[in-house]
Amino acid sequence: MELIPLSQYARRLKAELPPSTFAPALSRLWWLPLHLTVITVATIAIAKGWVPWPLLPVVALVIGMSFGGITFVAHETLHGGIVRTRWLRHAIGWIGFAPFMVSPRLWQVWHNREHHGKTNQGRSDPDMYPSIDDYRASRMVQVVTDGFALGGRRWTGVLSLLFGYTGQSKQILFSARGRGWLSPGAFAVVIIETVVALALWVAVAWLIGPLAFVFAYVLPLIVGNVIVMGFILTNHGLSPVTPINDPLANSLSVRLPRLLEWLTLGFGYHTEHHLFPAMSTRHAPAVRDALLRHWPERYQSLPLTTALLELHRTARVYRDAQTLTDPRSGSAWPTLAPRAPSA
Repeated sequence: MELIPLSQYARRLKAELPPSTFAPALSRLWWLPLHLTVITVATIAIAKGWVPWPLLPVVALVIGMSFGGITFVAHETLHGGIVRTRWLRHAIGWIGFAPFMVSPRLWQVWHNREHHGKTNQGRSDPDMYPSIDDYRASRMVQVVTDGFALGGRRWTGVLSLLFGYTGQSKQILFSARGRGWLSPGAFAVVIIETVVALALWVAVAWLIGPLAFVFAYVLPLIVGNVIVMGFILTNHGLSPVTPINDPLANSLSVRLPRLLEWLTLGFGYHTEHHLFPAMSTRHAPAVRDALLRHWPERYQSLPLTTALLELHRTARVYRDAQTLTDPRSGSAWPTLAPRAPSA
């Protein structure tokens, strides 16, 4: 499989995209007060007993959708796609990631630097699934992969949707110092940002009571995990290991109905996002159109439901760079790959 470095795509596309494509999408900030209003009003309604019992799960679902919504705002903001002022990006990032208690400083190192800089490059990418050697060498990797990862037609894999973002973010938090990502001072800031978010939710639980807290936070957090992980798992989990960062080989864009695409801020345009991380995904359709003009055989996209079903059907261990395998059964599946150019 021929690989093309990210810089080669970006250089060609940037020359033909209008300068406005790279400007911050400031109006997207309106999503933040909208979602926060929904979360606050719904939480008060639950705490005050204004919501009939049969409707509590529905209200929890709505809060969870807003948890996911502010997470998408935080993600785009911390990349610089909405505002460029550093302190404001950081503040919005903390608010947006507060439901998951993820430090924006940690996210910028984990996601912006490590994941984007080393996408699907084996152990270098913190979001990468294990190789067969890593799987065989670690009992913990085996337990997590076999018991929680979405794959191998195992329905326990739904746990990675229900709790995956919460779980992985804490695993990253506890391993960040050992990975050498953060200085002692920076790690202290990460801990403070995380503890403040934890204190916020402890205070909410104390104010509204444990039963209301289940419907105002616990169940919405699960909904938020499902929304966020539905994208995260499909972004790269079906793609090959690549020794260089080629977004058209190691990333997958997923398609949704227009309304859901709008509500999720176009997060499904993931190949486009990896090409221009600091660009608001408001402009991702223009990038997609340019990709289809220049590299139609390389661009990879699936409906979100199809991609999730493929994750369930295949496996999450790499036998080699382009083959996924289930070590327990020995079954193997090819990873996604760009098509050969048309003759």
